[in-house]
Amino acid sequence: MFTFEKTKIDGVFVITPKVFGDERGYFMETYSEKDFKEAGLNYTFVQDNQSSSKKGVLRGLHFQTGHPQAKLVRVLKGEVFDVAVDLRENSSTYGQWVGEKLSEENKKQLLIPRGFAHGFLVLSDTAEFAYKCDDFYHPEEEGGIMYNDEDIKIEWPEVDAEYTLSEKDQNHPVLREANIKFKGEN
Repeated sequence: MFTFEKTKIDGVFVITPKVFGDERGYFMETYSEKDFKEAGLNYTFVQDNQSSSKKGVLRGLHFQTGHPQAKLVRVLKGEVFDVAVDLRENSSTYGQWVGEKLSEENKKQLLIPRGFAHGFLVLSDTAEFAYKCDDFYHPEEEGGIMYNDEDIKIEWPEVDAEYTLSEKDQNHPVLREANIKFKGEN
């Protein structure tokens, strides 16, 4: 009971669940292995994560090299602008990005395959963000690239708040200076 919409980057999908609602509220499936496999999306998710952030918080752009993770991301409360950057060395869309507004209202999800950097900017006063990963977190393999890399040119939406980044996220290299090799790449 999902709509799977391809994006301009192969492997990245915007997924919209079917929502059943009435005067009591609503019900929806947020994931169905059967439906995803029928759509050709063969992932086995092993870890769920959730974060809460204030307006202007920018988390990212993160990835793991030795144990790259595919992610299925969504917003439980509020609104974010979610971004995936293709870091697959032999991809025709290497260095390109796709972004999508995800919110509690639109209930959209973004499926990000392995080999991508991921990040998001909180647009609402607060946001609760949840995601499934198909591999476990390995802090020793975590990497990042700068959110404002001039070669990638992500068009982050304006918010009426200063961007708030962790110290780590403020110090990532730009893509052309990063030496990124994912497990399995030549």
